[in-house]
Amino acid sequence: MSWRESSEAEERRRRVGVRPAPRLALDTPVTYLKGVGPARATHLARLGITVAGDLLRHIPHRYEDASTVTPIVQAAVGNDVTVLGKVIAKGVLPTRKGLRVFQAVVQDSTGMLELAWPGQPFLDRSINQGDWLLCSGPVRFFHGKRLQPREFVNLGPQEEGTAGGRVLAVYPSTEGLSVRLLRGLVEQHLDALLPLVEEPLSDAILREADVPALPDALRMVHRPESLAEAARGRARLAFEELLCVQLLQRRANQIAREARGGRAFVNRRELTSQLRAALPYTLTHAQVRAIREIVHDMESPRRMHRLLQGDVGAGKTVVAVFSALLAMENGSQVALMAPTELLAEQHARSVGQLLAPLGITPVLLTGRLGARERRAALSRLAEAGPVFAIGTHALVQEAVHFADLGLVIIDEQHRFGVEQRAQLGAKGEAPDVLLMSATPIPRSLALTLYGDLDVSVLDERPPGRQPVTTVLRSEAARAKVFEFANTQLDEGRQVYVVYPLIETSEKIDLKAATVMYEQLVAGPFSARRVALLHGKLPADERDDIMRRFRDGALDVLVATTVIEVGIDVGNATVMIIEHPERFGLSQLHQLRGRVGRGAAQSFCVLLGDVGAEAAERLGMFASTEDGFEIARADLRLRGMGDLFGAKQHGLPAFKVADLLRDEALNDTARRMADQILRNDPLLVGPDHAGLRHLLTVGYARALDLFRVG
Repeated sequence: MSWRESSEAEERRRRVGVRPAPRLALDTPVTYLKGVGPARATHLARLGITVAGDLLRHIPHRYEDASTVTPIVQAAVGNDVTVLGKVIAKGVLPTRKGLRVFQAVVQDSTGMLELAWPGQPFLDRSINQGDWLLCSGPVRFFHGKRLQPREFVNLGPQEEGTAGGRVLAVYPSTEGLSVRLLRGLVEQHLDALLPLVEEPLSDAILREADVPALPDALRMVHRPESLAEAARGRARLAFEELLCVQLLQRRANQIAREARGGRAFVNRRELTSQLRAALPYTLTHAQVRAIREIVHDMESPRRMHRLLQGDVGAGKTVVAVFSALLAMENGSQVALMAPTELLAEQHARSVGQLLAPLGITPVLLTGRLGARERRAALSRLAEAGPVFAIGTHALVQEAVHFADLGLVIIDEQHRFGVEQRAQLGAKGEAPDVLLMSATPIPRSLALTLYGDLDVSVLDERPPGRQPVTTVLRSEAARAKVFEFANTQLDEGRQVYVVYPLIETSEKIDLKAATVMYEQLVAGPFSARRVALLHGKLPADERDDIMRRFRDGALDVLVATTVIEVGIDVGNATVMIIEHPERFGLSQLHQLRGRVGRGAAQSFCVLLGDVGAEAAERLGMFASTEDGFEIARADLRLRGMGDLFGAKQHGLPAFKVADLLRDEALNDTARRMADQILRNDPLLVGPDHAGLRHLLTVGYARALDLFRVG
């Protein structure tokens, strides 16, 4: 719906030189909206609201359900309630411990109730007598009934009659612009703005995704009749964001594939069949599926660019070896690059064992090689004929020349920079690339985060691997825990003890590896061969300690998280983790993966006194070994950044969508993006005109990806 001043008013403005307000549109500056002056417009700009349409897209971050308000007289001790009352008294009270508590007494038609906010005396400045408060929280007994609000909304002095029976939107706010003012602005202009909104998605897309039209969705999020309706409106906005990102990434991948000329390998089934026959075990369904996906890529004339991710012990190395043998059957060379010398040596041993029945010996290239060994390795790589090279970043040095590099495999790919990965790929003529990662990421997230890669997931563990018994033990059980560790050592096993810190800190009361190493050597492990390992040691010394532990020359390794990746000791059966609450769940899972790698039963002990919340989190960790489920829990608790590190390159920020909460919606968006691009890759069809406009206006990359002609 548009608006214009009356002709008489316009004439008066013209005579006095006042510019008339423009016809209302979604791009009308907010300064022309009723109730918004220059000062308020400045505050709105801090929230990204500069035009009228931005007001519609400023989505509530939570809701207060005033449709289920409990009369104060019925707010029973022990219950969790939502109450609505008028402030009749308030004040800040000090406690004996110096804590200042803001208290208010609210009243409705049935009675009065005391509210308390410990440690929040500043609320005295924003809550006034006569204000109506909508509060949710538990009712406890403290010299009478008291509610300590978990959430609350100040409705101001005039909203007594309008709050009951409503779901109230709570908006992200800023200094000088309260939630109440924002809610009032949206409410004031919503009816005028909604008719101006055009639906960018076709009816077919809306039906298949089962989401409402955009104007309806915006009404649902700003003026919901129920929490369920607010969630449905939010889902529509989240779906739009997810669909746009999936279209952008899949179109970019499509273009990259077309430009990515490679070599078409022939699946001769010579070496690969020999390996399958020689394996002492049966491949899992996930391994077979991943091998099939990789073979399909390598048979294609386009260059493979695939991520193979799997949980600890899921069998990524075997899949990589099958890929390597396909290249070697075609006379090509293969290079596997690992982030550390120890891991490269580990791969050389395990791959060597797998390929021994085929008469193939890998070529190892690391910085530790002597001059003669290094010359021999370089000479072998420069000769024509198939070879399987395994090494560290030494593989990308200028002196290394491959005669015909056909496949590049990069383990723990996130530990290498983009340049190092590119340097190895540049050693050949457009070799296929297989990246491997042991950090489990739910598949739908991986496909979004790594939009420029195809993704294969190993979500099964090979049969025969015993689960690791995981337990949480308090400080009171410390002596028994180390007594148990000694019984394992008596049986010839080895033990890890992990700490979150290297050295003690005055600011944090945590046990540190250096201090505890001395205590353990003098105490429970006095008769054992013990070493200390942490990130501040020189790299050569770290590698030497890990080799000694691997080779059985040490019984106990006291360490920080430096052992999280890259050490495989089948004889180690006990992992003791102190202060487990200081680690993320995914990090704990990686640490636990250092044991259980042999045939013997293994144990992970989480040692320390933790709070109720941490105990619940750690209990969940102890109950499952599914790394993908643990990754989901870690994402819920810690957020995307903690798990994935720096923001993923090229991934737009989501304003509404949440990749974990909206996982099913993301799957739908990805499926529909594939379908749309298959039928209309440039989005030039009439059904996709609105979608094309949405992309090209809202996403800078779209102009390049969907350019016509």
